[in-house]
Amino acid sequence: MKKYRPLSFNKIKRYSLSKRKSKVKGSQTASVFDKGGTFRDFMVSLPPILAAKGIREVAESIVSARNNGKPVILAMGAHPIKVGLSPIIISLIKNGIITALSTNGATIVHDFEMSYLGKTSEEVARELNRGTFGMAEETGKLLNRAISRGVKKGLGLGGSIGEFISSGKSFRHRDLSILRAAHEEGIPACIHVALGTDIIHMHPEADGSSIGEGSMRDFRLLTSVVSDLDGGVFLNLGSAVIIPEVFLKALTVARNLGNRVNDITTVTMDFIKQYRAVENVLTRPTLKGGRSYFISGHHEINLPLLAAMITEIS
Repeated sequence: MKKYRPLSFNKIKRYSLSKRKSKVKGSQTASVFDKGGTFRDFMVSLPPILAAKGIREVAESIVSARNNGKPVILAMGAHPIKVGLSPIIISLIKNGIITALSTNGATIVHDFEMSYLGKTSEEVARELNRGTFGMAEETGKLLNRAISRGVKKGLGLGGSIGEFISSGKSFRHRDLSILRAAHEEGIPACIHVALGTDIIHMHPEADGSSIGEGSMRDFRLLTSVVSDLDGGVFLNLGSAVIIPEVFLKALTVARNLGNRVNDITTVTMDFIKQYRAVENVLTRPTLKGGRSYFISGHHEINLPLLAAMITEIS
């Protein structure tokens, strides 16, 4: 066996620190936030590095898109509703920042329950053991009936539920409905359903043909918005599978039909990096141009922070 001796470092070649390129400068350090300061003071105090730099650039991209009349699509799962973010989303819709919604079937459930009773989200494990998980009568009966009626009128799922909540007399908390806000502001609300994933599919009123037809209409509506996304922003708030897959297909259709959708900003905000949310939202769609950002952390902190930044920059 070859024997090794400690290597001498005496002849190491070195250079002056002053000649080295450094990635972080003293001018980039954070400043201390003083008591009584404004949100703008706090925003300016953040170091322009990594995530702090990224979320500021996302806010600037959204403001720039809207100033230029370009779409800002908020894509999401249902979790943002469950952590109390509906008022933030509704404000962004009413102020003309969010121009389209793209979400999954669970969002219908939680948006309905919040606007109907002002509460949502059951104890799944307990109800599952009892065989009663997802069996709330009002949720299953009213939502399925609204879908069937809306689809017969030519609406998609998002339009059906938004119209139902907006016009229904029983919705004492309708101000908490993002689908109602989308309906009343006249922006697309696209619901992308996988049959069997949502509790309303377990109820006798569920009509597969209506659910499928409504979701297909919403997918085609989303592809129309994505076709106009050049210069716009696609923000995926916490969907790991459904929305990334839907976006990839909508973008394919848009480009296949000859639309230029290259200069786009794509964003995923979530706890951890998931394969599809990175590849299908951030990496693959921006290979021909644009920018992409992953902002990690809790929705209930990051979305209000982003919304406040948008307000300050606008």
